[in-house]
Amino acid sequence: MILMTVSIVFSIALYHMASNELDARLVHFQTNIQRGYEIMPGLNFNESLRLEQEDQANANLSINLIYANLFVLVAGGLGSYLLARRTLEPIEKAHESQSRFTSDASHELRTPLAAMKMEMEVALRDKNATAMELKEVISSNLEEVNKLSKLSEMLLNLSRLDHDKLSTETTDLFKITKVVVADFNQNKHRLEIVNGKKLHLKANEMAISELVKILIDNALLYSPQDSLVAIRLSKPDKNHVTFEITNSGSGISGDKLPYIFDRFYRADASRTNGPKRGFGLGLALAKRIVELHGGEISVESIPNEKTIFTFTLPTNNDFQAKPKN
Repeated sequence: MILMTVSIVFSIALYHMASNELDARLVHFQTNIQRGYEIMPGLNFNESLRLEQEDQANANLSINLIYANLFVLVAGGLGSYLLARRTLEPIEKAHESQSRFTSDASHELRTPLAAMKMEMEVALRDKNATAMELKEVISSNLEEVNKLSKLSEMLLNLSRLDHDKLSTETTDLFKITKVVVADFNQNKHRLEIVNGKKLHLKANEMAISELVKILIDNALLYSPQDSLVAIRLSKPDKNHVTFEITNSGSGISGDKLPYIFDRFYRADASRTNGPKRGFGLGLALAKRIVELHGGEISVESIPNEKTIFTFTLPTNNDFQAKPKN
């Protein structure tokens, strides 16, 4: 289309230049003939004037063609550069994201494997190790295996959401939230559902359940023990439902908020090696679930006060989730 557009525009411009030049030469030619007959009646200036005007027309047309080609060269080169830059920008971002994802995933897998290997090597070299010490080594390795299993599960979930299709059914956001809250047996006293009433929508129930679980788990993990986590369900209009979860705590600084939904990104680096350390995949998975349902998710945070995660979903969503490009 670009080549055809340039060709058509160039042809039209060339036609108009040649036509205008020919008209101007003919007018000039006719004027000179009339003047020649007026000055010297009976003298034929036709041939000399025709040749003169033909040479002048060829010279002017050559100059116009040179200018036109230079314009096409400059405009085409600049246009091609801008279009290529615009086309390559998302590809570069995708490549950087993929490279970062691969690097982070390798690091997350390598760290527990290295710890397990070191503990087992130390246990094997210690000929005087007691059964209790060996049991501690096995217990520690089992903990690392559980972390690896959780990481693998989350990576598989992300992969499925990137490529699989999700079916929809009529479900109730309040009912899903209530069931998920009940699963947090030890933390039920910390969770409060505000405005508990039926909120029907068309969605994939398992995916929405996972979405709610991720946000609740994240709020409990990054808030003080025994602090209250409030969940507010609402229907801002007849076509949407909203889930809002608020927790107190250290919060998230403004410079980290834009990256909070990136894969393997963790705003609180001090917790990455703790007993409840996460992998930075939960919020990325939550965002993907919301996107597949045609909704929006956002986060607001006031450092050392509170953090609010909110997602809004359409109530009538007859979608078949398309694979992510």
